[in-house]
Amino acid sequence: MSGSLRITFLLHAIVAFLMGGPLLAAPGRWLSVFGWAPIDPLMSRMLGAALLAMAWSSLRGYLAEEWDQVQIIVELEAAFTVLASFGLLRHLLVGNWPWYTWATFGIFALFAIAWIYHLVKKK
Repeated sequence: MSGSLRITFLLHAIVAFLMGGPLLAAPGRWLSVFGWAPIDPLMSRMLGAALLAMAWSSLRGYLAEEWDQVQIIVELEAAFTVLASFGLLRHLLVGNWPWYTWATFGIFALFAIAWIYHLVKKK
């Protein structure tokens, strides 16, 4: 498995853990730091759980040795980050959103590009 894919897995595991942990544990406190309101604690916690699960899968991908062991993970990560990017962009283009919303979009978009790159490179 390529070194760049390992780095992508490691970076994604760290970012997903840092974003998912606070969302699962204390969504109101975490999102209020950014002035994000209104907060739906149920959906925020579900997103936190999903991000933590993805952090775990990325850690498993980082530790894997062969492409066959990580192909499904890369496809899942690509699908999630592409869909999240489009979902965020839809709102960003029609409203006045603060910088951290654009930063969140940027993070998802960069990971989407990275996962797609690795999928195309392998095929």
